[in-house]
Amino acid sequence: MTSAFDTVLVANRGEIARRVLRTCREMGMRTVAVYSEADRAAPFVADADEAVLIGPAPSVESYLSIPRIIEAAERTGAGAIHPGYGFLAENADFAEACAAAGIVFVGPTPEAIRAMGSKIASKALMTAHGVPVIPGFDGGDQSDAAFVAAAPEVGYPLLVKASAGGGGKGMRVVHRADDLAAALAAGRREALGAFGDGALLLERYVDKPRHIEVQIVGDAYGDVIHCFERECTIQRRHQKILEETPSVALDGALRSAICDAAVRAGRAIGYRSAGTVEFVMGGAGDFYFLEVNTRLQVEHPVTELVTGLDLVRLQLEVALGHPLPLAQDDVTRTGHAIEARLYAEDPAADFLPQTGTLSDWHLPAMSGLRVDSGVAPGSAVSIHYDPLLAKVITWGATRDEATRRLARALSVASIQGVRTNRAFLVDVLRHPVWASGELTTHFIADHLGDWTAPAAPDEVVAAATVAATLVDVEARSVGRAVLPGLPLGFRNNPLRDPSLAWRVPGGEAPHVVAYRALGPGRYRVTFADRAEDAWIISREGVELRFELGGRLRTARVVPSEHGVDVHVAGFSLSLGRVPRFPDAEHEGEQGGCRAPMTGKVLDVLVAVGDRVDAGQPLVVLEAMKMEHTLEAPYDAEVIAVYAEPGEIVAADTELVVLSDPA
Repeated sequence: MTSAFDTVLVANRGEIARRVLRTCREMGMRTVAVYSEADRAAPFVADADEAVLIGPAPSVESYLSIPRIIEAAERTGAGAIHPGYGFLAENADFAEACAAAGIVFVGPTPEAIRAMGSKIASKALMTAHGVPVIPGFDGGDQSDAAFVAAAPEVGYPLLVKASAGGGGKGMRVVHRADDLAAALAAGRREALGAFGDGALLLERYVDKPRHIEVQIVGDAYGDVIHCFERECTIQRRHQKILEETPSVALDGALRSAICDAAVRAGRAIGYRSAGTVEFVMGGAGDFYFLEVNTRLQVEHPVTELVTGLDLVRLQLEVALGHPLPLAQDDVTRTGHAIEARLYAEDPAADFLPQTGTLSDWHLPAMSGLRVDSGVAPGSAVSIHYDPLLAKVITWGATRDEATRRLARALSVASIQGVRTNRAFLVDVLRHPVWASGELTTHFIADHLGDWTAPAAPDEVVAAATVAATLVDVEARSVGRAVLPGLPLGFRNNPLRDPSLAWRVPGGEAPHVVAYRALGPGRYRVTFADRAEDAWIISREGVELRFELGGRLRTARVVPSEHGVDVHVAGFSLSLGRVPRFPDAEHEGEQGGCRAPMTGKVLDVLVAVGDRVDAGQPLVVLEAMKMEHTLEAPYDAEVIAVYAEPGEIVAADTELVVLSDPA
């Protein structure tokens, strides 16, 4: 049953590809990456021994194209394909195409993938093998009438779920019978777009739910073991953003019961490779099977940090035909690990995905810190792929220590050029309810639903504008060809020092910093109606160490399209340089519905002449694999419609024009 191969093609991108490539290299295997036109300069491409272009940016024409990936493997002599997680990782047709081409698929069998690919069929199989299953309606009849008839028996509130996928795609919580039809329509549309299958099912919505999953690994000889549980309860849009192990909600007996159920689930489908069995657990400790993810999970690093295992290595060993190198009693764990998913998104705007170019990407080395990242300074964050930038993971001897380390790592991270959820994650980790461990999947809605980004204190804003000024002045002083002996900023008017003006987000008036050179690296700066001495201690790349008013600070100052981005004292500020002679500003059009980000128009729900109420949907936009419904801000009449279904629109494009408020 052995399968010899020494070259592995990784059929994925970003941090996923980088993670898999790392273990392949450590095992002495030759590696091949595949990339789309949008990813030519991505870090993962450079990580591989060889890389093959497989198509344009849209994933359906590149990373989801089975023929192009198989062709790339054949061209490069790859004996195995690792699908990573996401894209084709749970595609049984892809696994079969690999086998037909004589290529090893690093994952479970096509039969196991198909058995778990449908939530309807998988629940029936789990019931037959004694795994607890949540009550619901299996969607055998997909008509709206059948769902309406079944809903009262399932009971409200209930979940509408896509049968063929996960990640929150196609999922809707329904609290009232009147809302069911709209939830079914939206769920079908989103499921069809994400998975090519619009089939839905209903499930009872568990009160005070916690999301618990168990890592399993199986081989081709019938052995299946677990590597303990992970808790993934902190979620937004039904997608995880924080994961940890062990779960504080499980005692020894409950942990044993849920892990044993996961192993039974794996044996029921003859599971081979690494996979995850997911459960929802109620407040009383009752737990129910949700699904088996027949692939490696985004959150697998927390399991690796506490057990010392390399789950990708185990996948490759199983794919080579080897038996599992350890038994259940050999799997032990130490300490606590927590993972944060760092996204390009705006938590203050309902976690709207963001696009742009990273002007800076820097997380300092720390004890107990692991960063799985797919980006670097200069990386573009586009509409075509998931907005996940990196996974930031910490280990500690205790949960408190792991929490402190993770909050610290995130707070000092300089991630500039694109808005992220960094500050939001820090607030979650420092929340008293997180510390208590009394978590549910409603945590964000209950405790941080009205979250806004913390404003930088005046002292931090002052330090940022001074740092930006010092870097600007020093850059202009280097290599001056004209009158180099003259003091920088010299004027024949000694009563007025030269100055720079900076526009700070959220601020009305510009922040003006005047400066006077006192000697090499030393300046007298005037700002906010006070004057201080500023000393440049050192400058390495974009990192500036400077003393201001007797206090030493470190800032990262990087150029951007609008001015500079500055990270100092845990805050990232995007400073716009105010020109000395600015053009007259023009007022923007009023009453318009604009695209909040670049995306594809899925549907236009209004026409010219329609009367709309505040909150009424106007346009449905798709970006970064999620739907976004744009609503009317007030009661009005539609006076123009510029959007058309199917077109790609840039951020801030006017889609619908409304009259003045009625």
